[in-house]
Amino acid sequence: MRQIWLAVLYTALMLGANPAAADVAALREGDMKKLALHETPVDLPEAVFLDEADTPHPLADWRGKWVVLNFWATWCAPCRKEMPSLDRLQAAMPGLAVVPVATGRNAVEGIQRFYEEAGVTGLPILRDPKSDLARAMGVLALPVTVILNPQGQEVARLIGDAEWDSDNAKAVLAAMMSEAAGG
Repeated sequence: MRQIWLAVLYTALMLGANPAAADVAALREGDMKKLALHETPVDLPEAVFLDEADTPHPLADWRGKWVVLNFWATWCAPCRKEMPSLDRLQAAMPGLAVVPVATGRNAVEGIQRFYEEAGVTGLPILRDPKSDLARAMGVLALPVTVILNPQGQEVARLIGDAEWDSDNAKAVLAAMMSEAAGG
């Protein structure tokens, strides 16, 4: 039944349907029920992350794309469970950018070991070593995933872990992307 429903959704999206935000909310099942959709996009503070070579990368580098911004840490057990699904989401939906940001004290070697143990191969290593952005965005626990529109504004937030490569998560993200494109 779920596959039929998803097929109908994808067909509607392909035919130019423009679901309202209420329709996106109605799509949420399972882990996606934790996804809080904002009525109005929220501007974010300027942010710069460091990669594994300490090269700075401003969040603005991802403007123009839908972004799944994930705050995590190497010591976080739910993050360990969630990270492989984010890696698979990036592979399944290359039209969006999955941006994992290790928040707080996370040594590069520890992140590399974490990725290797979790089988993560398609995501960048990015760090917010002093938790500047996490604090500015009110991230109080980990993991937290924030969905950004192409203008770099927060449009949704999920606190806790989720299976980001589930059919439902991909349908919700596709509907959000389609809604914005169509309206």
